[in-house]
Amino acid sequence: MTFLFTQPILNITMPHFRLLFLACCLLLTATAARAARVDTLAIPSAAMHKTYRAAVVLPASYAKNKKVNYPVLYLLHGAWGHFGDWLNKTPDKQLLHRLADQYNLIIVNPEGETFSFYLNSPVSPDSQFETYLTQEIIQKIDQTYRTVADRKGRLIAGLSMGGHGALYLSARHPELYCAAGSMSGALDLTSLNRKLSPAEVAQRNKLWAPVLGSETDNPERFAANSVINLLPQLQRNGLPLIIDCGVDDGLIDINRELHRRLVYAHTPHDYTERPGTHTWEYWQTALPYQVLFLTNVLQANGTMVPH
Repeated sequence: MTFLFTQPILNITMPHFRLLFLACCLLLTATAARAARVDTLAIPSAAMHKTYRAAVVLPASYAKNKKVNYPVLYLLHGAWGHFGDWLNKTPDKQLLHRLADQYNLIIVNPEGETFSFYLNSPVSPDSQFETYLTQEIIQKIDQTYRTVADRKGRLIAGLSMGGHGALYLSARHPELYCAAGSMSGALDLTSLNRKLSPAEVAQRNKLWAPVLGSETDNPERFAANSVINLLPQLQRNGLPLIIDCGVDDGLIDINRELHRRLVYAHTPHDYTERPGTHTWEYWQTALPYQVLFLTNVLQANGTMVPH
C-alpha cells in the first residue's frame, strides 16, 4: 500500500523556527522561575563535634515574598538512609518540589545517620540526634531563612525510623512542633514478642550497641525510648497526629497497636492503612496525605502563606 502526500506535513521557515525556539526558551525560563529550589545546607553540631548536611526545599514564591515568613516541615528519612533520600529515592523526583509549591511550605530534610533513631544516645557522644534535631538544626534554619520561628508554624514527619523520630521528638518537645506524622513507623525499639532467629538477634545487637547498648543488660532503656510507650506524653500534649502504614508492611502490627492504645486513651489522631509495604512507592503515595493533614493545622494556626 502506498501513501502519497501532496502537501508537507510541517512547513516551518527559518524565521518561524527562530520564533518557535524563542517561545520554547521563554516557556522553559518561566517554568523554572515558578519551580521550587533546593539548597544543600551544612549544619554543624556542637553536641557531636561534626557537621552534617540538610536539603532545604524552598517554594518558588519564597524568592518573591521578601517580607513573608514561611512555615517549615521537617521531613525525616529512615534507617540505612541519609538526608537526600526523600529527594532521590521517590519514583517521582519532583514530589517535594510540588508539595512545597502547592502549600507554600519550606521542607527540610535533615541528616539522621543510618541508625540513630533520632535519639540522644546514652552510650555514644557521637550520636546525639535529639539535640541536633531539636536545637541545632531548628536554630540554623530559623537563622538562615524567613521562617515562622514558632511551634505554630513548625511540623515534623518521617518514614520508618523517621516516623519513630517524628512522634518521639514531638512527644518530648511539644513546645517546638504543632503537629506530627509517621509513615510506616518503627515505633517499638524492643524485641519483646518478636520471633527472631539467632542471626537476626546478632544483627540487632550489632546495630543497637552504639545507640542504646545491650538490650539484655538494659531492657528498660529500649522500652523508655519507644514511641509505643510514650502514650502519656502524646495524650498530655494533644498535638494533632497522623499515622499510616501499609497493610503488607512488617511494621503494621505495632502501628495498629499504637492506634489501639490511642483510641483507648481517647487521644485524637488520624490513622490510615492502605495497600502497600515498606517501599518508596508507598511513601510517595502517603506523603501528600500527610502534608494535607499537617498543613490544615497550619491553616487553623493562621501560619499558612496564601497564594
